Amino acid sequence: MNLFTDLIVAESYWSDLWAKIHQNLIHENRYMLLLNGLSVTLRVTFFAIIIGTVFGIVLALMKMSKSKVLSAISNLYITVIRGTPMVTQLLIIYFVVFASVNVSKIFVAIIAFGLNSSAYVAEIIRAGIQAVDRGQTEAGRSLGLSSRQTLFLIVMPQAVKNIFPAYVNEFIVLIKETAIVGYIALEDLTKAGDIIRSRTYEAFIPLLSVAFIYLIITSVLAKLCDIVERRLNRHDMR
Repeated sequence: MNLFTDLIVAESYWSDLWAKIHQNLIHENRYMLLLNGLSVTLRVTFFAIIIGTVFGIVLALMKMSKSKVLSAISNLYITVIRGTPMVTQLLIIYFVVFASVNVSKIFVAIIAFGLNSSAYVAEIIRAGIQAVDRGQTEAGRSLGLSSRQTLFLIVMPQAVKNIFPAYVNEFIVLIKETAIVGYIALEDLTKAGDIIRSRTYEAFIPLLSVAFIYLIITSVLAKLCDIVERRLNRHDMR
């Protein structure tokens, strides 16, 4: 009798769960909201990391330069960006910088996250370069190479191994940080889950679905990072 009752309870549970999944994800094609939101999240992240990488390299070189002015400018920028919340920076860029300009919200988000990421990428690159033994620089200079040639031909190839794991981690962090773009009414993955929740008055399924998608993306990136890092280590051992 107890087994029969348990089977009925289990069947009722799975039936209710399927009904909630259908209501939140399948009914009215609500899963498309998540897919469209995921597209926005990936676009913002992809272009932001490109901007962050380009500006990050420039900031790192400025910070390590012999010019006190360039080094001070880079230090000030990195300090301000890393010392203020990302959401505050996003709101400033949207409501202040672009307040009188008609631009798309995706563009604003890309600029905001790109500028934010550049400060962290700059420190990653600087630390990676400085981790290379100073004797490598001296060897390059003794061969008649200029400072720039030594940096890009000798130091940077060796620094890549130091930079890569932290750089991928920055990419993963950036993906998760884009969840705040809903503050400027941009419908990313997190906002899509919130929209579904507001329509169905059910929080568990849509928010769990959003969390699961983020987990899959970040896990895949972390796995790819491990594979590439192992190959780099094997290459160094040869």
